[in-house]
Amino acid sequence: MGRTFLIDTDTASDDAVALVMALRRQDIEVSAITVVSGNVSVDQGVRNALHTIELCGRTTPVFRGAERPLQRNPNYAHFFHGDDGMGNQDYPPPRRKPAEGHAVDAMIETIRARPGIILVTLGPLTNVALAVTRAPETVDNVERCIVMGGAPCTVGNVTPAAEYNLWVDPEAARIVFRSGLPIEMVGWELCRKEANLLPEELDLIRSFDTPYAHFALDCNRTALEANRLQSGDPGLALPDPVAMAIAIEPAICTRKTDHYVDIETTGELTRGMSVVDALDVTHDERNTVWHDLRAGGPNATVCWEIDIPHWKGLLYAGLQA
Repeated sequence: MGRTFLIDTDTASDDAVALVMALRRQDIEVSAITVVSGNVSVDQGVRNALHTIELCGRTTPVFRGAERPLQRNPNYAHFFHGDDGMGNQDYPPPRRKPAEGHAVDAMIETIRARPGIILVTLGPLTNVALAVTRAPETVDNVERCIVMGGAPCTVGNVTPAAEYNLWVDPEAARIVFRSGLPIEMVGWELCRKEANLLPEELDLIRSFDTPYAHFALDCNRTALEANRLQSGDPGLALPDPVAMAIAIEPAICTRKTDHYVDIETTGELTRGMSVVDALDVTHDERNTVWHDLRAGGPNATVCWEIDIPHWKGLLYAGLQA
């Protein structure tokens, strides 16, 4: 095994495809999957993760994590992913049970034991915030932290200002972005427009005629229609698989820059907004509210553009025989 991944997820349809991409790689060991409340309840997310792992023929442990955001009520994304998070496909119950212990404890123990681990977050950051608060020293063991979340200097997908994962638990997101983790922020906008899977590409995937290809399309049936309705995009948007593609092959991100980034927690219109200092004005004396971030230097690498053919090719490779 070349690299070790720890994946934190609120397992719904696009998360499941991202898990398939990682679990089927021979050069990646997925040491654990931790589940958080987000797209669906944490119990449904655990069930969906276990089902996906069984599809891939793996035995990766799945740990149940936070049932709700740090300070807020849950807000599920049933509209987008279906009541079960998997396109209402009514998949059978998984044969395996979740691992013993809480996801936050498992995350801390795994990171402590595996210096150089790559942390990939696909949902709200509640579990990660709890882990870095409880064991801040573990941050130094994480080589990369790929965060699928945010909408830097662009439009949101749950409010005009915010992307869903950061909006669900903005307090957790702020803790994580201020934690010292080596964050690579993969915003929602990177899966849009030409990065969508277009109708002919969906047909191509179906033609692979593998369990993974059929699963990827079937569980995203409601997401396909919701994406067209919500965003007016031409096909299927897969934000979590785009983030996973960058985790697997960093060169898929073709333009990235380091910035001060903070998360809005109190704004009436801007809850969960990822505020990116794109012009490096944090140190201006007028920006007193950014004082806490100044000392440590830019706290996130923001991915602005991706190689779309490369991203889609990596996805196809994970869904073929």
